[in-house]
Amino acid sequence: MAVDIVMPQMGESIFEGTITKWLKKPGDKVERDEPLFEISTDKVDAEIPSPSAGVLKEIKVGEGQTVPIQTIVGVIDAAGSAAAAPAPAPAKAETSAPAAKTPAAATPASAPAPRPAAATPAPPVATAPATPSPQDGSRIHSSPLVRRMAKEHGIDLATVRGTGAGGRISKQDIEALIAAGGVPAAAPPAYSAPGAPARTPTAPPPPGAAPGVSGGLAHVALETAVPREKIYFGSYEVQPMSAMRQRIAEHMVASKRVSAHVYSVDEIDMTKVAALRARAKEEFERRYGTKLTFMPFFVKAAVAGLRAFPTLNASLDGTNVVLHKDINIGIAVALDWGLLVPVVKNADEKNLLGIQRTTNDLAERARSKKLKPEEVQEGTFSITNPGVFGGLFGLPVISQPNVGILGLGAIEKRPVVVDDAIAIRSMCYVTLSYDHRVVDGAIAHQFLHKVKETLENWSEPVL
Repeated sequence: MAVDIVMPQMGESIFEGTITKWLKKPGDKVERDEPLFEISTDKVDAEIPSPSAGVLKEIKVGEGQTVPIQTIVGVIDAAGSAAAAPAPAPAKAETSAPAAKTPAAATPASAPAPRPAAATPAPPVATAPATPSPQDGSRIHSSPLVRRMAKEHGIDLATVRGTGAGGRISKQDIEALIAAGGVPAAAPPAYSAPGAPARTPTAPPPPGAAPGVSGGLAHVALETAVPREKIYFGSYEVQPMSAMRQRIAEHMVASKRVSAHVYSVDEIDMTKVAALRARAKEEFERRYGTKLTFMPFFVKAAVAGLRAFPTLNASLDGTNVVLHKDINIGIAVALDWGLLVPVVKNADEKNLLGIQRTTNDLAERARSKKLKPEEVQEGTFSITNPGVFGGLFGLPVISQPNVGILGLGAIEKRPVVVDDAIAIRSMCYVTLSYDHRVVDGAIAHQFLHKVKETLENWSEPVL
């Protein structure tokens, strides 16, 4: 029995996903719920489990391709019919079977082949001036990311013909318009049947070609590689950005464009907290089964600051400032392939142990691609920790739609003046990036002073 593998919906506002890696290849045996492929969405990266035990019979959507939710991306022969799986061998079908036998083959080499067969209906689609448009008053189907991108580039979504399921406007549709200068060109071809390979958006040519190398040739090579791979030239190489890297780039550029970034710096004496942690960390791990880091101390101090100065626990909606009652703190987690910001929900209601368990759990599942989309949403303030990599301090970019992010530097022993004497203390620089449209410098420095005061006069028991 054949079981379809579909692109899952990873959240209410997510309508498409990019397959970043297949963990199995055709012919491999799979168990039910065994990780089958990895996807990247606007919100989170995740491993998708197999819907059935059996043999992976066919991969319909290759790595690097973005398709709408519920698209069939592969097929599994269930365990009862696994013995019949070797019969439809794609490689031999080209010589021994009629051409009509393999119209949905997902190999890159055969992808262009079906196009001549579709040539008959193509002219009316290409030349018809009256393409379906949402201007008739019907609802425009698009994700929040698409609407934001359209707004930033001055694109009227009512003029865009969506290529997604049910006419949904996808991120690729907007990227294609941006690449064309923001003016709707000829209507893009509608998304093909779920069995056909999805096409990735055209990538712009690399900025400048090596001597003797055509920029157009490099452009073609980048566009046609499925999955796209590194391209080596004499003195440099071209690496396509991963799906996650592209989304990070979009969010960071959008944040710098939207928010008026201003930065404040302070220094905190962490000697008392460092000594308390050193004394308690072994017993803490033995008793609770989780390591004790510095992060929950900073989270608790940030909660104290946000309670005292709620302007920093806010977001901007047009000309309205939205003050959030919940304190949900996003903690940036560095991954080998990018960055995620899982959120500690209701951090103000948790004690030190609760925050530590939550942050450890979120970080571990972020690294193993087990996070759920809702676990990276609804953050009201963020913390990032370049100090864990030895950074003295950093000036982080605000995570939208927040108006502030706290950056933690390395905790290191330095000579400082204490009561007119030089002493060796465990010191830490902290920075606050804030949106000057909402937060003024006075509030920012008062917030940092509250964080500093909380940590330097720590009184909450650890055990």
